[in-house]
Amino acid sequence: MRRSLLGAAVACEVVASLSLKAALENPAWYVLVGTGYAAAFTLLAAVLRLGTPLGVAYGVWAALGVTLTALGAAAVHGEALTPLMLAGIVLVVAGVLCVELGTARPGGAPEQERQPVGSARRGDA
Repeated sequence: MRRSLLGAAVACEVVASLSLKAALENPAWYVLVGTGYAAAFTLLAAVLRLGTPLGVAYGVWAALGVTLTALGAAAVHGEALTPLMLAGIVLVVAGVLCVELGTARPGGAPEQERQPVGSARRGDA
């Protein structure tokens, strides 16, 4: 569920970002820009509410957003995608992987699942 919501947040952000260029020539696109960004932040908040650590959720969201926006801008808008840019994308993805792996406890066990915001733990109450 968390990954699906995070994926949807990334998709909304990328669509909104790619629509910005179209909005420069046709202001009607700003509706999609605003809606996409609002949906992206709403979905990101839902991921956080479900207990995903902020550093992980935001890191994944930002890295995938940058990566997919750069690739999408090349595909949709014909923007340049240089070898140096591709190397940067690889480094960004590697950095997020380090953040994700850093949330695991020694021995490979994942960090204890966090309780969703607003829910009581077992034995509480």
